[in-house]
Amino acid sequence: MCTGVRFNDSAGNMYFGRNLDWSVGYGEKVVITPRGYKYKPAFLGETNQSPAVIGMGIIVENTPLYFDCANENGLAIAGLNFPGYAKYETAMVGDKTNVAAYEFPFWVVLNFNTVDEAEKALKEVAIVAKPINDQYPVSELHWIIGDAKRSIVVEYTEKGMEIFENNVDILTNQPGYGWHKENLRNYMNLFPQMPKEVKWEKAKMTAFGSGSLMRGLPGDYYSPSRFVRVAYLNTHYPIKTTEEENVSRLFHTLTGVAMIDGAAAMADGQFEKTVYTGGYSIKTKTYYYNTYEEPAIKSVALSDYNLESAELIAV
Repeated sequence: MCTGVRFNDSAGNMYFGRNLDWSVGYGEKVVITPRGYKYKPAFLGETNQSPAVIGMGIIVENTPLYFDCANENGLAIAGLNFPGYAKYETAMVGDKTNVAAYEFPFWVVLNFNTVDEAEKALKEVAIVAKPINDQYPVSELHWIIGDAKRSIVVEYTEKGMEIFENNVDILTNQPGYGWHKENLRNYMNLFPQMPKEVKWEKAKMTAFGSGSLMRGLPGDYYSPSRFVRVAYLNTHYPIKTTEEENVSRLFHTLTGVAMIDGAAAMADGQFEKTVYTGGYSIKTKTYYYNTYEEPAIKSVALSDYNLESAELIAV
């Protein structure tokens, strides 16, 4: 399971991040793809010089497999688990731009710089269930894509390509985004304010303290519950100004839906936990992250590396 979030600072700069929840990690590292790296997509010709990309992932056969990433121009994407709903094409579709599922996040940030650009192009894209090799099977995912103006959710199901306007700027897992958004209407009673004194005839009552009008906000790790909780947290967090304040906001918001070892077991009996939390600041072109075992926040700035190189960089 996973959670993604996007928001802006007071100057309109985007911050975009996610939790990756699973029982174990994959040996993931912060991976930088410099502008000089030449990438040959599964079904398309080799790319020319592209924007630099940074995110969390692994490198397989000299190919970056990003769990989440952003380009230097401010477009970001994260893939979240979507089993039982994602349904990719089994072969190339003749009249579409074909993109292999494993390369989809990287392909998006290599080719587009805004959500508007990506959304227009994605209407003609087919996602194909092609793995990079036999060791890494195809993952069933859906994606949140964001820039400084807006975000969308992309789902490829038995209906084909579906794109949703994401005006709460968050995403969790199954079921589909449309269901989650409709479910938020069950929580319209939630407010952060302190309630006024109430009288029941002669009896006067006041709240014990703050949080009284939050009662009913789900606290479990179930995907629909995390969607409601992070939507509430993200949309009610005060707008902040500095980089430090906004990085703090990113990690505090995602900590609000982070999973703790031993609390929720998967079908195989293994317990899920938040393996890492990671996020990108468009303001400083910096990727921030921490892990379950090392909660101190670390950072990797694009400006510290040779972005004209042709070689992938793993930090």
